[in-house]
Amino acid sequence: MFAIVRTGGKQYRVAAGDKIVVEKIAGNAGDTVKLDDVLLAGEGADLKATKGLTVSAEIIAQAKAEKVIVFKKRRRHNYRRKNGHRQQHTILKITAVGAAA
Repeated sequence: MFAIVRTGGKQYRVAAGDKIVVEKIAGNAGDTVKLDDVLLAGEGADLKATKGLTVSAEIIAQAKAEKVIVFKKRRRHNYRRKNGHRQQHTILKITAVGAAA
């Protein structure tokens, strides 16, 4: 069975046993979280009703993405600014799809 869930403003297609990287979710490694915003669920070509469905996941780790360098420059004005940013991520392992709430 698979499901399309929304978390952190993005959508992910998940099935039991999948590992996904999502925007930061509060919790420690080993904690279990429920993803309630299920947009679509199905098995093969058959679609299921999504009312009351949740996706259970286990937090594997809290991590950071690669550093993104933000460099601003204006020609002939002696203006240079350099900033860096590392986005916070959570790595999840999907344990169950379609568990009733």
